Amino acid sequence: MSKKPSKRSVYTGSKRRLVLAFDIGTTYSGISYCILDPGQVPEIRGVTRFPAHEQVNGASKIPTILYYDKQGNMAAAGAEAAREGIYEIATDEGWIKSEWFKLHIRSKRATKSDVNITDKLPPLPPSKSVIQVLSDFMRYLFKCAKEYIQDTHANGRDLWESVEKDIDFVISHPNGWEGYQQAQMCEAAVMAGLISNSEKDKEKKLTFLTEGEASLHYAIRNGLPSGALENGEGVVIVDAGGGTVDVSAYRKVPDGGKDRFEEIAVPQCHFFGSVFVTIHAKVFLSALLAESDYLDDLDHIVQRFDHTTKQRFRSDKDPQFIRFGGNRDNDDSVGIKYGQLKLSGYLPAHSASRTKRLTILRADVASFFEPSVKCITNAVLRLLNAAHNPISHVILVGGFASSDWLFNQVDQALRGKGLNVIRPESYVNKAVSDGAVSFYLRRQVRSRVSKFAYGPIFSINYDPENPEHRVHQQRGSVYVSATGRKRIAGSFKVMIPKNTKIQEKKEYRLTSTYRFASVTTLKNVRTDIWCYRGNNPNPRWKDEDREMYSKLCQIFMDLSYLPYKTLPKLDNQGGVYYEIDYDYLLFYQGVELKAQMAWLENGVEKRLMSRYYGVMDEEDGNRNMPTSFKAAS
Repeated sequence: MSKKPSKRSVYTGSKRRLVLAFDIGTTYSGISYCILDPGQVPEIRGVTRFPAHEQVNGASKIPTILYYDKQGNMAAAGAEAAREGIYEIATDEGWIKSEWFKLHIRSKRATKSDVNITDKLPPLPPSKSVIQVLSDFMRYLFKCAKEYIQDTHANGRDLWESVEKDIDFVISHPNGWEGYQQAQMCEAAVMAGLISNSEKDKEKKLTFLTEGEASLHYAIRNGLPSGALENGEGVVIVDAGGGTVDVSAYRKVPDGGKDRFEEIAVPQCHFFGSVFVTIHAKVFLSALLAESDYLDDLDHIVQRFDHTTKQRFRSDKDPQFIRFGGNRDNDDSVGIKYGQLKLSGYLPAHSASRTKRLTILRADVASFFEPSVKCITNAVLRLLNAAHNPISHVILVGGFASSDWLFNQVDQALRGKGLNVIRPESYVNKAVSDGAVSFYLRRQVRSRVSKFAYGPIFSINYDPENPEHRVHQQRGSVYVSATGRKRIAGSFKVMIPKNTKIQEKKEYRLTSTYRFASVTTLKNVRTDIWCYRGNNPNPRWKDEDREMYSKLCQIFMDLSYLPYKTLPKLDNQGGVYYEIDYDYLLFYQGVELKAQMAWLENGVEKRLMSRYYGVMDEEDGNRNMPTSFKAAS
């Protein structure tokens, strides 16, 4: 990659501020920060010293691990929870270990290849929700950042006191996470004491960012490959992390050298990060050791594989070893000799093995990586076909990208498609946290591609002569409305079609009318925004593809003080009904899709916005459905 960094402007604010970016990964987490001093060019720094990690010079990440004691209090975290001897202490004290907890926040609407994730994840600690565990880890990261800044900067304690009330947080998350997951992370941030529970703090002090876009900003800052973005071509960013693989595509917008970018394909997120290599290894090893005395050592052997063998695997031509014991540990039937378990680097299905058991299992270290390699290459090729612009380069970042085997296999698979695969020269595992701060300082992506179709679900007038309408009557969708007229419920009105390029802050507006039978209902008017996840290019009815519709948000409004129209009912039975006009609005602000309702009061437009909203999984019902009651003019 080119080493020419992106230029950064002088901070023009009037007051010193601190920006903290948390990259909370499935297996490892990192912190980057920037102190904004008026008149100074901001400098992005990383927290490189953590408790129990001091001996690792310049270590930029710590394990995403927590231990809880019997009372449910956090007993150890980060590097402290992975230090030598911690397993024995935890066993003696009855501590409960929590790891990979980030993946419990994911959407339950997984792709076909991701459906069995839950069974593979370690459970959460008893009586702990994922929000509680996440908040404990956030609180720990904040403590580490505070101590690092105080200890490493000149007059560090005075510096901290000058910014501790003016801290903005940027939290990155996988591409596949949406408003519902953001709402959970926001709740965790409030619980951790990072921000208050006020709408102002949630709006101003907490920003969310996809890991794909954070990685792009890191690449921009550290110099994109020369020629990668020429002639309007795009670049694919693959963030291969511990739990997820995030794949995004962008191109530079020709706008006179202002370095603005746009998303050119719907971003993807897959559960094929490095932990799943370890999971595949554990499945194989548990079968291999099923009749061995060393089955009781399975967890320790898997841990040694994860920390050593997996990291250094480069060639399938050589046997691989997992050192887990001493010279007295031997079992020739499963390939254990002098405390080492021997594995093949590559074992074709037709080849003979050293033992009958291995011949039956036909497993090798390369096969543990194979699902992740296939996932990345197929995801890139799908983006290549779906992108609005041609693509010539692929940039591989993230902790998993440091695997030479993964990089070489992906490079080999994509090179034949005319793609140039590149890894940054150093610190690929800092791409997300550094990129998140860079995003805060200068947002360079100005348009995005909609993942789904978005809009409200209306009712429409029923026409008994329309065959399609009669079908919906048979389905029970026809009812008598407040107007006295029959209407059909479940008509989806698309405001933003799927795979649409959307300029940031461009508003999509749809005018609607609320009709009601009693003015008392105006005290609590609810409206919903939905998304359609299916492949129908023209989705119209919720009951025709029901499983593909999910509620995006609910907004509750008090409209009781507004003037309304009084109209005679349309059924010739006498009586009246009432109506008020309002507009739906959808727009992107950063990576967050926002919904608003707008109406007129004395000729002045008023708005009500829900910031923390999200896709609802069926099993969640209405639990934690975010709402908003704040009007903005």
